[in-house]
Amino acid sequence: MDNVKIRHTFSSFEKNLPLFIESIGYNPQEEDFARPEGYPYFHWLQTIDGEGTFSFLGQDYLLTPGKGILLTPFTRHSYRMTGTRWSTLYMTFGGASIDSILNSLEINFNALYSQSAELPFSKLIEDILANIEKDSDFSKLELSGDLYTFIIMLKKYGKLKNQRSLSYNYEKIKPVVDWLEQNYSENIGLQEMAEQVKMSSQNLSTLFRRAFGISPYAFLIQMRIREAKKKLVSNPEISLKEIANAIGFNDVSHFVATFRKVESITPNKYRDLFN
Repeated sequence: MDNVKIRHTFSSFEKNLPLFIESIGYNPQEEDFARPEGYPYFHWLQTIDGEGTFSFLGQDYLLTPGKGILLTPFTRHSYRMTGTRWSTLYMTFGGASIDSILNSLEINFNALYSQSAELPFSKLIEDILANIEKDSDFSKLELSGDLYTFIIMLKKYGKLKNQRSLSYNYEKIKPVVDWLEQNYSENIGLQEMAEQVKMSSQNLSTLFRRAFGISPYAFLIQMRIREAKKKLVSNPEISLKEIANAIGFNDVSHFVATFRKVESITPNKYRDLFN
């Protein structure tokens, strides 16, 4: 690829699809980055040239050409260049059906992959970028189809590093994650979460930190902020008080303070960026 940075992001309109790409791009010189609260969507990052170190869940992984990381939402992570050059391809994605699809393929957990000779994943992402560059009206439904193909190929051809322990941790807390998706707006504490899987609060906290790198309550807050961002963009007329009530905050000042802490920007300024 040319030594030119490419980045495409897509608005909330497409996020009603079963599968959607939130962002996709190529970075000829990847920057050092840290996300202590993770990212709200699934995240794929792959090395094209050079190498970098990717850190999550207390471990460092060297990403050399052909290796990539798949991260689940809200996983605490950081990455940095190793040496003098690190070129990457990346894609962030989600959708109403993303969990059920990844669960059925048994790849819904953080993992390190190596692409096989039969199918380089970089080719799939480069083809998507080429189609977007060629046609500015490239259908978002086509993007959804390309994402599905990428996921299937990841399962079929990806050489998965042994991540059984991470998969086990995720499976143990998945009922809590599913329950929170339906009840995040309620007055929820750690005890209520632990009751969903019939385990102690301490054990639940340990499994959450192993699977996502954050506490159950931090996970809940990230989920609420994720929903707030959707409402801020898709409903520009709704008040901050209404959003706060809808996502589980007792008062608007607490919501604004939490949003600013997580996103480093106020809700109104976030809304202005997209409207």
